[in-house]
Amino acid sequence: QVQLVESGGSLVQPGGSLRLSCAASGFTLDYSAIGWFRQRPGKEREGVLCISSRRGTEYYGDSVKGRFTISRDTTKNTVYLQMNSLKPEDTAVYYCAARTPYFCSGSGVDYKSWGQGTQVTVSS
Repeated sequence: QVQLVESGGSLVQPGGSLRLSCAASGFTLDYSAIGWFRQRPGKEREGVLCISSRRGTEYYGDSVKGRFTISRDTTKNTVYLQMNSLKPEDTAVYYCAARTPYFCSGSGVDYKSWGQGTQVTVSS
């Protein structure tokens, strides 16, 4: 069955960096799209970035553009979220989600499989 496991969340200082990992099993990244989402305290879950096997990457919103990047390693069946210049408002639970169509989506309802999330806290 499809499983996603996030890791890499931590407490970091403003301006710091983190790399989150999403290890996938039960499907191949060559025929899927993987999205990173986050849920900040008191706010709805929002799309951050997505990578697909056919159309590359997509950004959702301007707040992370230029600071966050997404990549994948098909050999390890893992997707990464590199986060630089972190701000306190980046504090959230970060989730990865998978869908088998090749197309990215910034809407969580378009994804069937979800990981349990990993906590990122940006604070001094």
